[in-house]
Parts: sequence; structure tokens; C-alpha cells
Amino acid sequence: MNPNTSSFIKLLKHPFKFKLFLFTKLPAAYLAGVRVREVNEKKCVASVPYKWLSQNPFRSTYFACLSMAAELSTGALAMAHLYKIDPPVSMLVVKVDSEYFKKATGRTYFTCEDGALFEKAIADTIITNEPTTVKAKSVGRNKEGEIVAEFYITWSFKARNKK
Repeated sequence: MNPNTSSFIKLLKHPFKFKLFLFTKLPAAYLAGVRVREVNEKKCVASVPYKWLSQNPFRSTYFACLSMAAELSTGALAMAHLYKIDPPVSMLVVKVDSEYFKKATGRTYFTCEDGALFEKAIADTIITNEPTTVKAKSVGRNKEGEIVAEFYITWSFKARNKK
């Protein structure tokens, strides 16, 4: 396990620092209102509201905004396990699959519980020096607990050569 994971989780939970990160690195997600609501080593919950900047013409949340929240719920877990790791490991989304079940007409909460998969894949990448992938699942639910959408986001990890 990466001893720095808990330090990254503290950064994610810091209201100002994480908003600054979103504003500078993911401005579209920041403007759409995507936020991390809960995070630990194994699970991350991100949300996106239904509002003017995230709506589509059909009076629901635009699929791209739903995708941003789903990606953040998986990516934040991956980043936590990569934080200050030695040797450095790069990460990249290589595939996104999604299914939609219900109109997103309020805040949608995306939950990913694949922290252990990320931890193992990153360890394997470092040990073997070969790229690995993780197909992470993020389930979006409305405030009533009904499933709005499911996303499968495939992340690729590759150890970087030290210079």
C-alpha cells in the first residue's frame, strides 16, 4: 500500500484545496458543480447537480456532466493510490461505457468501490514494469436511491522510467 494515500485523501476532503484543484485542472467539472462527497482508500462518492450549467434540452442532467462525476469517482481513487508513489506511475482513461436507466432530474451521486482493484493494478505495474488496466464501475443514484446510470471506466497504468 502507498503510504501517501491518506495524505491525498486529506487533500480531497479539504474544501478549498480540492475546489482549487478542480478549478485549475478540471474547470468544466468545477463549473458543472461536480464535487467529491465521500472518500476513503476503497470508495469514492462524487456528485453532480441538475442545474442550468449541467442541463440538457430534455430537462435532465447532460450525459457529459454525469460522465464527469462518474470519472471523478473512479479517478480520485486511482490518484489517491498513485500520490507521491515511487516509481511514478501514469494513468489514462482508455475506455468509457455507460448505461442510462432514469432521467437525472436532481443531484446524482456516483459511487465507485474499486479502490482495492486500483491498489493491486498499480502494485502489479510497479512490480512487472508492464502496463495494467482497471475497469472500474461507478453507479449513479438519485436522492431516492434509484439507479440513474452505470459507468464502466477503464483506466490504464504505466510505470514511468526514472531519469
